[in-house]
Parts: sequence; structure tokens; C-alpha cells
Amino acid sequence: MGILDALSADARGLPLQTLAQRLEIPKSAAHRICQELIRLGYVRQEPLSAHYQLTTRLVALGSRFLASSGAPDIVQPILDRLAEESGELVRLGIIENQRQIWIAKAQGARSGLRYDPDMGREAPLFCTASGHAWLARLSNQEALALVEAQDTGPADDYGPQAPRSDDEILDYLNRTRTHGYSWQVEHAGVGTAALAVAVLHPLNGQVLGTLSVAGPSVRLDEPRMHRLAPSLRQAAEELAQAWLSSRLFT
Repeated sequence: MGILDALSADARGLPLQTLAQRLEIPKSAAHRICQELIRLGYVRQEPLSAHYQLTTRLVALGSRFLASSGAPDIVQPILDRLAEESGELVRLGIIENQRQIWIAKAQGARSGLRYDPDMGREAPLFCTASGHAWLARLSNQEALALVEAQDTGPADDYGPQAPRSDDEILDYLNRTRTHGYSWQVEHAGVGTAALAVAVLHPLNGQVLGTLSVAGPSVRLDEPRMHRLAPSLRQAAEELAQAWLSSRLFT
């Protein structure tokens, strides 16, 4: 599973030595694992570079699992409606094993600038609106522990306004608690903006996931994000009710 996780982060593939180093195992052991994954159809070896790459089999497995849960039929109409209203990218993330993963989206922008990052990846908690929407539901100590545990890479990979200290992160979390939703401008990247809200279990208040609207900051400025916040919160409440009907989330 460590091999699969490492390969999922780079579509170009990774050399055997890099895989062995990341997993902190002997190169011979990494080679045996990769050969078995090739035999099972989950990995292939690129002929020219000899790098190991994922095949599409994992994508097919994930799609089949989501389809069997009934989640797409339940949540997609809600995402589509919010995307149409906002004219921006709407994303749903789920909280699982202390991680937040984006699993579904709807694109509202039909022309001009579009913000459309990849699905299936883990959201950086320290700087994204989705991350803050979740962390604000935790204690400060719990929130900072999750931030510390996440490998987010160099700070230069993110926007110029991304928080650079624990105190700055906590300031954003307190702001989120006060307003009931989070918003960020040029945190995840230059020229991007987003607002997000936690999706709460309607019976016990547990955080099930996050719902966000994201787009170019030239179009999605702060006044517009505040105007969209009521629609975002209403959609999150609808998702919480629909969530109970999905076998994936019960």
C-alpha cells in the first residue's frame, strides 16, 4: 500500500531507488513488491525510463466502489446546483482516518478562467478553506497536531497569503468559528480563492466532510464569497441529510 500511495503522487512514475527510500525498505524488497503489483495489474514499468507507474486499475476500483455506495446519485445534484449558482468549482471532501480527501466536484465556470485541480488528493490543512472548515471544529491542540502530522511540502509551493505560523493558523480557525465558514484568498496558490463549510452529521454533529467553492480571486473576491456563504451552508445541510441515505457514509 505504501508503494501505491507513493506512485499516486506522480503520474510520471518513480524509480525503484526512490520508492525504497520513501518506504525505508531495502531496494530488493521494493523490487519484489513492484513485481507483484505488476503481476496483479496495479503497476506497470515504463520501458524507456524504467520508472514504475500506476495503471488505471485503482481508478476503476474506486469508481466502482463509489457507484455501489450510491453516493454519486445522492450528492451530485446538490453539487451541480451550487456550481450553477456560483459559477465556480464546487468540491466535496470526506473526512476519513484523520485525513480530508476530495472525492466529488462540479464545475460551474463555462468559459474564461477556470480553477479545476485534481480529485482524489489530500487537502493541505494549514492553508485551504476546506482544511480550516474542518480544523475549526476541533480544539486548537487537535488542529495543530493534524497540521503538524501532514506532509505538505515546501511553503513556496503555496500562495503568498498562506499562513506561515501556528498563531496565524489559529487566527484563521477562530475567524471560521465566529462566522461558521472559512474563506481564503491566495492561500492554496497565486490567484486563487475559496470558501468552505463543514458538513455535519445531522444527528450527532460529527464532521463528515467539507463543502467548498473555489475559483480565480479576480472573480471570487471576498465580498462575493460572503454573498455565496448562505447558499454554501444550505447545500451543506442538504448534503448532511442526503449523506444518511448513502451506504458509504452510514
